[in-house]
Formats: sequence, structure tokens, C-alpha cells
Amino acid sequence: MNLVESLRVALRSLAANKLRTALTMLGMIIGVGAVIALMSVGKGAQEMVTSRIQGMGTNLLFVTPGNQNQGGIRMGQGTAPTLTLEDADAIADPLNVPAAAAVAPEAQSFAQVIAGPQNTFTRVIGTTPPFEDVRNFHVATGDFISKQNLDARSTVAVLGSNVAQTLFGDMDPIGQNIRIGIATFRVIGVMETKGSQAMGNQDDVVIVPITTLLQRLSNQRAVRGGRNVNTIYVQVADNKLMDAAVQQIGDLLRQRHRTAQDDFTIRSQDDLLSTANQITGVMTLLLGAIAGISLVVGGIGIMNIMLVSVTERTREIGIRKAVGAKRRDVLVQFMIEAVVVSVVGGIVGILLGTGLSALISRINMGGQAINTVVSGDAVALAVGVSAAIGIFFGIYPATKAASLNPIEALRYE
Repeated sequence: MNLVESLRVALRSLAANKLRTALTMLGMIIGVGAVIALMSVGKGAQEMVTSRIQGMGTNLLFVTPGNQNQGGIRMGQGTAPTLTLEDADAIADPLNVPAAAAVAPEAQSFAQVIAGPQNTFTRVIGTTPPFEDVRNFHVATGDFISKQNLDARSTVAVLGSNVAQTLFGDMDPIGQNIRIGIATFRVIGVMETKGSQAMGNQDDVVIVPITTLLQRLSNQRAVRGGRNVNTIYVQVADNKLMDAAVQQIGDLLRQRHRTAQDDFTIRSQDDLLSTANQITGVMTLLLGAIAGISLVVGGIGIMNIMLVSVTERTREIGIRKAVGAKRRDVLVQFMIEAVVVSVVGGIVGILLGTGLSALISRINMGGQAINTVVSGDAVALAVGVSAAIGIFFGIYPATKAASLNPIEALRYE
């Protein structure tokens, strides 16, 4: 019997018990659908995190302070006031760090921001004009802070889109006054909508000249008497120069700080991306593994039904072997039945999983949509696994059927 004839016989046998065949497929349908849906959630989260990190800028280095000890207890990274505005100026000097294209220091504090009867508690960032290009975060309306604002320590502010909406609603905030602490600031611009990133919600922020923030809103000083900053963003001229830039910045800060060990940390955008991808990758595998349990259950169901089918068709098998069917023919027929049930269930499961993925992507949690991505590798994996399960769990029933003695099979009632 050739393969086509075996397939035709297998399909006829499956069609004879439609309800049982459908219920057997159901385990594979649910399993494959769950794998596709859950892996799409994990893949979507991975792509969302990647896009957010890449949206922070291009070829970025993040220079942050080291940690400090309080009562013998070592605090976390960034707690020591070891970076200064003067350090940022030194890094920006092309003679010191030739690989750096632009530098934007950032100091921040939290304050109550008031505009008329409205107010909000938000993050206030002090920075310099290059921040807009370094962080790929531009104004939507109005102007960003200028060098003149920086040199004059001007009381001007640029609002994040959320803050602008909270304080002014549909009214144009440009030219309006807001109060931060005891100081009054004039709004000169509103930033584009950026969303949440690794550095927090970029829309819930007020940006002022860093010199103004350090003079009026923060009295913190670095250990060497300089003007303390929280982070120094360095945009490297080319991705190939990242290692050279790290080395140059490290050498410069060690020379300036004159410490026995580094009191700063330099991380690249690729480091953040790699860490985030590792975390989301593990989450995706975990979700897929959990859903994969249902595939095993579906495979056991296939084996169970195939064993029942062998028992029910013992006399048929005996007749076929008596009229010349070879052991291989019987083995192939039952293997084909198991694989057809598995693969068809897998295909329907893919359609179900794709539909579930589309439904999940419409869910909003706290205003944040759940992104889902149905990738080709997940679909290929689901089809491959379903076929493999059909073969694996179909081997024993098929072998049992092929091994039946034709005389005993004919006498079976």
C-alpha cells in the first residue's frame, strides 16, 4: 500500500468517528492555541521594551554615580553624590573624550508644581540644550531650553505632555506661569508624547535649565564641592567607538576624582537592551513552557484514543494482514492517523492562538495596551511540536497494531 492510499484509509477511519476525533483534537487545539497566545504576549513585551530603550536615543552611554556607605551599610548604585556638572563639561571637551558627540547632564528632584487652581506632584529635571537630541526627546510646541537660558539661570520650564494636560487642560500653556516650590517659572514649550521608558514616565516631567535647578530647587553638593548631577548622558559618535568612549570617560573621571576605586558606573544602551531582552526572553520561555504542558496532555489523549482504536479494529487489522497487508502498512496507517489528528489540531490551534493574541492586544491595563506579536518561529514551533507529539504518542499504538497476530486478530470479538 502506498502512502497516498494509507492516508486515504486513515482519513476514512477518522471520519467514521467524527465526535471522538474532534474531542481528541481539542487537546492539541487548546495546547497550541495557548502556546501561540502566551508566546505572543512575551514576544510583544520584548519588542516593546526594545523599542522603548532604543527610543531613548542612539549610541548612548549612561554615566551614573557610585554607591555610598551609611553606618557601614552599602547603599545602591547612584546613591553617592560623586558626579558633577563640571565632570559633564570635561567629558564634553573633545580633547578629553574624542569619541563623544554630545553630552547632556541631568539633575532631578521631585516637587509640587502649581498652575492657578491646578497642581501636580512630579519629577523636575534640570538639563542642558543637547538633552533634546541626545535623548531623542523633542518639543512638540514652543521651544526647548537654550544656552542663554542656561547661562542666565532663567526661570523657564518645558512641560511633559501629561503635566501640561493636568495643569492646563485644553488651554495653550505656552507663556503661562507655573510655581515650583517658591519660584515662578514661565512655560516656553511642551514636549512630545513619549510614554514610559527605563528612566520613568517621560510625559510626567518638567524640564528646566540645570543651572536654575541647582541654584533654586536643589542645594545638594558633591563630595568635592562641585554641583551634583544624577546622570550624565553621552552620545557616542559611532557605535564602533562605544568601547573607546567607555575607556576614555573612565580614564578621565578616575583622573578627576582621584579615588582608589571607581566611584561611578558606565553602562551602554546595548547593556540595558541585553539585560531587558534576557528578562523578557526568560518570561517568554516560561509562558511557553506553562502552555506546553497542555500539549503533553493533548498528546496523551491522542495515545489513549489510538489505543482504543486499535482495540476496536483488531478484527479489521487481522483481515488486512490475512489478505497480504504487511506489518509496515499497518504501522504507517496508524502513524498517519495520529499525525493527522495532531497536525490538524495544531493548525486549528494556530488560528485560535492568533485570534486570542488579537483580542489580548485590545486589552488596556491602566491606560497601557498589552502588545502582542505572533512571530513565525512561534508558529513553526507549534506546528513542529504538534507533529512530533503525534509521532511520539502514536508510535506505541501503531506498533501494537502492527504486531498483532493475524490469526488471533481474526478470532477477536
